Amino acid sequence: MSKSRLNFDFLQYLANTAHDNGTPDPDRIPPLSELSSQLGISIATLREQLQVARVLGFVEVRPRTGIRRLPYSFGPSVSESLSYAITLERSHFDTFAELRQQVEAGFWFQAVESLDSNDHGDLFELVDTAERKLTDQPIQLPHKEHRRFHLAIFRGLKNPFVFGILEAYWDAYENVGLNRYAHLSYLQRVWSYHHKMASAISSGDYDLGYNALIEHFDLIDTRSVD
Repeated sequence: MSKSRLNFDFLQYLANTAHDNGTPDPDRIPPLSELSSQLGISIATLREQLQVARVLGFVEVRPRTGIRRLPYSFGPSVSESLSYAITLERSHFDTFAELRQQVEAGFWFQAVESLDSNDHGDLFELVDTAERKLTDQPIQLPHKEHRRFHLAIFRGLKNPFVFGILEAYWDAYENVGLNRYAHLSYLQRVWSYHHKMASAISSGDYDLGYNALIEHFDLIDTRSVD
């Protein structure tokens, strides 16, 4: 089966050399001057295409290490598009949130079956940290733990597209300000469900955990009036 042709020469180069193990450092990308000669395009055009690759999360550029290819991630491209959509219309976040819920529900059983005892321990640690923050004086918002809890459940899938959608959701969640404030009673209810989910996953009662996941999705609808 022939490979598809990408629209940008630099992206095509990245894809073609992604599995090239014939060099000591296959993820290191040559300088633009060298690539310009190799690919037959101008340095100015390469700079434009390099910026596209950076936005999509395909490469990083640092002063000392130069250009390096990154492991493939779907999240940056989704986040960039979603950010634009939300800027156009705030309701796009709510639409995307529905997609996120369907993705988590649809992949729940496959995801939790991929977790091991160390993963279970990580979930409980996140729950414990969040609950401790909610009893601190002053109270701390456990947003970082909220994001990490959900992503930790689905990280074991090794599915970059599922994980990318979920990463983009949490980026947007922060961008629209949902991580900045919530009533204590709301947060306590959220984390009681997370505790139930972690316990159900650890005990192998995946149906119970699934039900807790679905029920806790409804909480966001009560957030503004709680």
